[in-house]
Amino acid sequence: MKEIIFLTGVSGAGKSTAMSFMEDNGYYCIDNMPAELVSTFIELMEKSDSYNKIAIVTDVRSSGVFNAFKEAVDNLKGGEYKVCIIFLDIKNHVALQRYKLTRRKHPFSDKFSGSIDDALTYEKEVLTPIRQRADYVIDTSDLTAQQLRSRLTQILIGDDKNVMNIHVMSFGFKHGIPTDADFVLDVRCLPNPYWIEELRSKSGLDREVYDYVFSFEDSNTLLKKLTDMLDFLCPLYVKEGKSSLVIAIGCTGGNHRSVAITEALAKHFKGTWGNVTLNHRDIDRR
Repeated sequence: MKEIIFLTGVSGAGKSTAMSFMEDNGYYCIDNMPAELVSTFIELMEKSDSYNKIAIVTDVRSSGVFNAFKEAVDNLKGGEYKVCIIFLDIKNHVALQRYKLTRRKHPFSDKFSGSIDDALTYEKEVLTPIRQRADYVIDTSDLTAQQLRSRLTQILIGDDKNVMNIHVMSFGFKHGIPTDADFVLDVRCLPNPYWIEELRSKSGLDREVYDYVFSFEDSNTLLKKLTDMLDFLCPLYVKEGKSSLVIAIGCTGGNHRSVAITEALAKHFKGTWGNVTLNHRDIDRR
């Protein structure tokens, strides 16, 4: 199937860098094509078998142009082309720094008496409809050119399951909450194996402790609700350009309940995602 990529987004977010990457990977690239001409261009390309991978960098900052762009995309979807929209975003303060370095003029700066910050805010408002239609949104604020290329490689060549890096960890609240966690879940609400004499010296890695934790309906319900939520969220994070997720499961000491839940959670994710790691931070601390 032929492939066409629409690359758009906020001024200064790296569209030129992205286009260079696509050229290096065999895409026939068109820079700054007016959206009104997209349909005509595709009709011309369909007459040749030489253009199976096309990337179009287009500016959709006016409502009239957006309508033309939307119509062109809708006409292409369901046809012989695989269509993908990639939107590059950037935080205002980072874009301001880039504009100061390049000394370029923002397309809307005259509208706001030279204020680039106001121009960027207005531009983002105008671009909201196309951002919502995008298949992928990449925030390039903290990305180097190489990292942007890597993210595009994952989108265009790899599978979503290879994009997200999921790290699951257990910890004990009495040793402190991990500072790098995106999600922290307290499982001290579950029955504690510590109070079972023969289980006290063991950990959640031992079958006896693991089976004890999951012998309770509440434990299984909690795990099910947690996996349902994260299964829903992870694809949304990938679409927004997030490639790393740290999930921390905590109990009192970090030896029993949190370890068992973490093991079960990691096993679940390994069935869906390609890059899953885990560790038990406090398992050796008694």
